Amino acid sequence: MNFWEYLGARWQQLLVDAYQHASAVFQAMVIATVIGVLIAVVAYRREWAANLATVTTSSILTIPSLALIGLLIPVVGLGVAPTMIALVLYGLLPIVRNAIVGLRGVDPNLVDAATGIGMSRLARLVRIELPLAWPPILTGIRVATQMLMGIAAIAAFASGPGLGTLIFRGISALGSVNALNQVLAGTLGIVILALLFDAAYVLIGRLTISRGIRV
Repeated sequence: MNFWEYLGARWQQLLVDAYQHASAVFQAMVIATVIGVLIAVVAYRREWAANLATVTTSSILTIPSLALIGLLIPVVGLGVAPTMIALVLYGLLPIVRNAIVGLRGVDPNLVDAATGIGMSRLARLVRIELPLAWPPILTGIRVATQMLMGIAAIAAFASGPGLGTLIFRGISALGSVNALNQVLAGTLGIVILALLFDAAYVLIGRLTISRGIRV
């Protein structure tokens, strides 16, 4: 059958796989964002700490995704666990780096003024520094999400969820009737999900970033 016939016959399973793929990436991004921002908050005031955070998270990206998932399998088993751990680790660098840049870019005069009116360190962070650092943090989240969309496909190696299962199944059956259709469907599905996520981030940016900061 041709590609469109394949989609018509398998659209329900494709939707399930797409939902699982999107869900895994979304959950990993939430966890990575929380961890990444916390790391940046702890590290950005000290040069050595900021460099250590950046170098450590960037080192993770030097590990091939297939190798990292393979190393995690004996520890946490197959399925969702190695997928989520790998995705969270790979998503940290853009968030940590952009959060540090954003926090360091806050006007010191604003922080001094807040201190002068009696705001605590936590209040300054929550009400002034993080809101002003949000645009670069959101950019880091967008970059990380695009990376994880592709990396999540490797999760099929560990029986993980998502569209990677289609791609691996098609590659392993090259020469059969629907092998190319499976690879193409999985690949296009990931591309479409990446575009949808990015559009959602653009909308979030418009809703959460004031026009003055965007300009």
